Parts: sequence; C-alpha cells; structure tokens
Amino acid sequence: MTTAFDVQPAAIDEIVAFLRGALGDRVNTTRAVREQHARGEALDTHLPADVVAWPRDKHEVSAILARCNALGVPVIGYGAGSSLEGHVSAPFGGVCLDMSLMNSLITVHAEDGDCVVQPGITREDLNSQLKGTGLFFPVDPGANASIGGMASTRASGTTTIRYGSMQHNVMAMEVALADGTLVRLGTRARKSSAGFDLLHLMIGAEGTLGIITELTLRLHPLPSSVAAASCAFPTLHDAVATVTDLVMSGGQMARMEFLDEHQVRACNVHSKLGLPEKPTLFLEFHGSESAVREQAELAQEVAASNGGIDFKWATRPEDRTQFWRARHMAYFAALALRPGCVCVVADVCVPISALADAVANAREDIDREGLVAPILGHVGDGNFHVLFLQMPDSATEREAVDRVYAAMVDRALAVGGTCTGEHGIGMGKKTKLIAEVGQHVVDLMRDTKRAWDPKSILNPGKIF
Repeated sequence: MTTAFDVQPAAIDEIVAFLRGALGDRVNTTRAVREQHARGEALDTHLPADVVAWPRDKHEVSAILARCNALGVPVIGYGAGSSLEGHVSAPFGGVCLDMSLMNSLITVHAEDGDCVVQPGITREDLNSQLKGTGLFFPVDPGANASIGGMASTRASGTTTIRYGSMQHNVMAMEVALADGTLVRLGTRARKSSAGFDLLHLMIGAEGTLGIITELTLRLHPLPSSVAAASCAFPTLHDAVATVTDLVMSGGQMARMEFLDEHQVRACNVHSKLGLPEKPTLFLEFHGSESAVREQAELAQEVAASNGGIDFKWATRPEDRTQFWRARHMAYFAALALRPGCVCVVADVCVPISALADAVANAREDIDREGLVAPILGHVGDGNFHVLFLQMPDSATEREAVDRVYAAMVDRALAVGGTCTGEHGIGMGKKTKLIAEVGQHVVDLMRDTKRAWDPKSILNPGKIF
C-alpha cells in the first residue's frame, strides 16, 4: 500500500513481521478489527490502519516506534475509541497502537494526593480502584474514556467548573517520542518554573508529538456531602441566563449541565426520567453538609428568579446516578430521536457573558433550517454542543448543518471564544482551527511537530 509517506507494501510487511515477532498474538491484520479501530463515536472516516498492535509496556511501545520511524510507517495511538473528530482514523495506513492492555494503576501517593497510571486505564476503572483511599479523579467527559486519550485531547466535562480539565489534573507524564526515546515531562511537585512547559504541550497534542506511556494525576478528596438537582425553565434563554447568574454569584457548583427541550425528550424516553419537556439544568453540589445546603439554596433562589420550575432534588446516590447516567447517555438518546441518522457533534465554547446569546442564536438557526438538533452542554464553563441528526444520504441537510455549524463558530470567535471546548481538532476541525488562530500560528504548530517528529509518523493528517 503506497501512502503520502511512500510506504511500500514491503515496509508494511516488514513492520507486521516485526510486530508478530515482538508481540506474538497481540497483533491483528483482519479487516474487521482494523475498521473497528478506525473510528470514534462521531466523525465516520472509514480509514483503517494496516495492522493493530496491543503493547503491554513502555519498552514495547518504544521498540515499535523506533522500528516504525526507521521505516517511515505511521503510528496512531488508540485508547477507548470515544473521541469525536476522527483522531483514531489512519488516512495513510500504518500501525494502530491499542493501549488498552497498559491499564494499571501503578501507585497511589495518598498523602500527596496523586497517583501514577498507565495510559490505557479508563476513568471509571481508575476511580473504582481508588475506593478506600478517600480520593478520586474528577475529570468526567461523559464517555468511559482512557486516561491517555483524555490527556491527548485535553478532555474536560461535567465537573470542569469545579475541578478543572485534564490540563489542570495531569502533573507529569512519560512519553515515547517518534524515534522510540522515552522522556519524562513534569514532576510530582505542585509547581515548577524549570524551563519550557513541555508537559502541557503534550496535553491536547492528539497523539501527534508522542505516545503517552505513563501519567501522574492529581487526585481530590471525596466530598463529605453531595446533592444533585434538576430544574426546568419556560424558555431556553431563562435556563442559560440562570447559568450566568449562578457563575457570577460565586457559588461553588461541582456540575452545571444544560439540556434543551429536545434533548430532555430524548433522555426521558431513553433513560425513563419523567422530566418536564422544557429547557433544563442539572446541578450538583459538593462539600460539607452545611456548604452543600447553602449552595443548593442559592441555586434554587437564582433559578426561581429566572422562572425556574419543578426543582427536583436527588440526595440518594442511586438517584444522582440516574441523573448523570442519563446525561452521559444523551448522545445515544438523541440518536434514537431519528433512526437511521448520523450525528455531527458541534462543540464551541464562549465566555459566560456571551453564552445565552450563543445558544439562542444556534437554536434559531437550527429551527430556521428545519434541522433536528438537540442542544446540551457543560454550560458552567461556557461550553455547549449541538447534536446535528442528519440523514446520511441528504446533501441538503448536510449543507444546512455546515451553514449552522459555521455560524456557531463564527459567533464564538467573534466574542473571544473557541471552535472547540473539549473535542479537539482531529480531522474534522482543521479549517476551524485556522479561522481561530490564523495560518501563522498553525504554521508554528507545524514547526513544533516537525521538531518532535521529523518524519511525521505520529498520527498524521490530524490538526494540520
């Protein structure tokens, strides 16, 4: 198979033979397995690698990269396959490195509030193994993503408003560079001013600068008290205005999620919630019993001032779990609204003061174009998503989606926002990145990539 890298079939045959010799049966070249590893949960690219390999440790990763670099064969890192912008596709073939066997919790430093993990461990498995320590890892993008993949896409999610995103919760990592060299970036110290911050350059690099082989994560104490609530509003603007008021009030919400009436209807059917089919906020509060009570009372007062109705509390763990499971399953609930559709997941983030107008304008555009597209998001930090449910054979719908999505990005950039709050660039948002930062800055990113990966073997075709 000849690629843009001029990788000849002989080179692929050589790398497959090397992998079989080094990894044995942890290598697969069947079409079904390769295609399974070629897509995430949204952007459907159908661009599989030539071979999938499952390394067990950093030394195997290092050896594989060294051989691929020598042959000029592309390498694509793969975690849980939950990314949304085509990050795991292989437009030039090559080797897909499935990191799922590197899934250990290596050590916990409870007194320091950190732990060391391999990249293939998922966030749910990590928190399950942390039970009994009094600590947890808070970043929750919704999907049960791998920690390495979350770092690679600079993931955030439902708890970002209180605990921050991956860039705030990764303290150090070990990385295999394109030539197989293993390097450590960052430390377990809570701060450092030692040279360039290459750690945070890796967080969000989408696998284009190296393959993460180990991460040191900041952990947080489990809150002594937790309460959750839902509140419906007469209009979309009322719900989003409440978000702005709550943020400005200084209340310490742990989660603040928005679902419009279309998404609520989908979640009611899919997750049996029984909520009023109106724009709705899901809230969660962490802290001491008295602090949670004060936060909740403030939230209820602010919501009521904006027309909030049907304020429902969930203090039992099973009730809170139902809330957040429904929110995490919102994507699949939305798909069920229109059987046979494909979903384009739009993701923009704006300053809080611009959020209400951004969401309202998006809804107006969607309705004017006659599209089916629920809106939801982690609105506490200004991030919202539109789930465009389009029929795959409709060019008219596809063009309408492109128009609405482009207008969303244009408005976000006009108020100082970004074209992606958490999904990354991948293959799907290259032109939007240029619109946001300009060609000169993209060229600087490309120069950085060239310095780290001169042969451009690491996840080629992404970001640039």
